[in-house]
Amino acid sequence: MPMCQPNQEETMRFVQVAQHADDLQRAAAFYAALLDAEPSALFDPPGLLFFDVGGVRLLLEKGAPSSLLYLEVADLDGTVAALRRRGVRIIADPHMIYAHEDGTLGPAGSEEWMAFIEDSEANTVGLVSRIRTAGD
Repeated sequence: MPMCQPNQEETMRFVQVAQHADDLQRAAAFYAALLDAEPSALFDPPGLLFFDVGGVRLLLEKGAPSSLLYLEVADLDGTVAALRRRGVRIIADPHMIYAHEDGTLGPAGSEEWMAFIEDSEANTVGLVSRIRTAGD
């Protein structure tokens, strides 16, 4: 049997991430509002719900394990405030995680801020913003 050989010029990238969801209808409503996007596909049965997140498929499925997803948002404080108004449980308010001084994990001269929320299926979701520090 021939093995699939990747093109040597291509690099590996994420194609799909799976997240546990007991109730696809409830998860569809939650993630549609969070991502400001409608689901890209629903196959029920067997119970698979997909969203496109920047070219990566987010699969919500009852049989998937719980994962810790991190989503980048432009306005962390505003996003958390809007989610709080919608009644979403905020696990941790926005706080600085790391100052990127040398560009190893993010743009040099920026701070990485995160907040954590609970989705409709009791999974934790991280929200991330990178903020340029003063003078940059």
